[in-house]
Amino acid sequence: MTYQETLNWMFSQLPMYQRQGKTAFKKDLTNILAFSKELEFPEKKFKSIHVGGTNGKGSTSHMIASVLQEAGYKVGLYTSPHLKNFTERIKINGEEVSRDFVIDFVERNKSFLEKQQLSFFEMTVGMAFDYFVSEKVDIAVVEVGLGGRLDSTNIITPEVSVITNIGLDHTQFLGETLPEIAFEKAGIIKPNVPVVIGERQQKVEHVFKEKAAIVNAELIFASDSAQNLKSDLLGDYQLKNIQTAVAAIHNLKGFAVSAAQIEKGLLNVVKNTDLKGRWQILQEAPKVICDTAHNKEGLQITMHQLKKEKYKNLHIVLGVVSDKKLDDVLPIFPKNASYYFCKPNIPRGLSATELKEKAQEFNLVGEKYISVKLALENALHNANQEDIIYVGGSTFVVAEII
Repeated sequence: MTYQETLNWMFSQLPMYQRQGKTAFKKDLTNILAFSKELEFPEKKFKSIHVGGTNGKGSTSHMIASVLQEAGYKVGLYTSPHLKNFTERIKINGEEVSRDFVIDFVERNKSFLEKQQLSFFEMTVGMAFDYFVSEKVDIAVVEVGLGGRLDSTNIITPEVSVITNIGLDHTQFLGETLPEIAFEKAGIIKPNVPVVIGERQQKVEHVFKEKAAIVNAELIFASDSAQNLKSDLLGDYQLKNIQTAVAAIHNLKGFAVSAAQIEKGLLNVVKNTDLKGRWQILQEAPKVICDTAHNKEGLQITMHQLKKEKYKNLHIVLGVVSDKKLDDVLPIFPKNASYYFCKPNIPRGLSATELKEKAQEFNLVGEKYISVKLALENALHNANQEDIIYVGGSTFVVAEII
């Protein structure tokens, strides 16, 4: 198979959560455990850091990887979803996995994958772990896909576990309350492995304390230690992620990392890891900003930061997925903006018509467009040099324009 044929085959095996939503969510680890055995347990052959949470786990993962790279280590990085290319999900020292490896891996394991009926995410996790072993990484930073307890990445026993924060996202899978969601996220806490919690949150703190006590895991709250460090990632929300990443490094035993390497790593995240879509400025005059924030907690921070920007007029290109709780997120958006409603180009995307109608209930006024690209083109056409255009609402909207 060619590379594209290989990807098409992977996408078609079972529904892909990012595209389909709830029908793709699987509630056990049976498949990934069987695949691990087939691959001769690759997760036991490399050291790792496991990063979960509701918001910021991608940025935090990239920060940790960047710091460890500056310290001279060969660092694997597994994240999801990808923005432009599938190979973004699996990197070593910022270099994406080769297309040839993807083709070869699927060809080698195709009969097992078909027989076992693995999902897209399950086979990708197995691919990443196999790649990290074959390339002999010193350590891999592994981002949780969804939840934690039942996520396919949760077969690793890391050197440090990290949970950034807890918010009301993916409630159809993880629970309707913060403690219920925290319970699922706490599933990555392992016996005798230190766990860094990004933020003290009164409603869920007890969940982490109870789980850590049961498995004798040292519990560290990153927000208890102030950090006066900066990153090349520009969003205000990155301040919390910096604290979390630094706490994770400080609690990583057996790896020598200096204060200077931490500082340099944080300032070179984009260069070292090629992270995209986090308060990314695409152009000036008019200033175009895109951000992948897509839930209530994330959008509250980005909209607050947007208010601090100086502009004459504000244009917002907005698209969301169909399972988004619009009553929670739409009130966050400013009313004094021109809106360009669009549908991300995935089956799970919400139609621009539905989004426009719902937005009008919150006095968010604008026009609908048949694509993200066309929405942005119209925003650029209407904007003056002193204006700002914000593109977001979904990871998949941002993916179409960067």
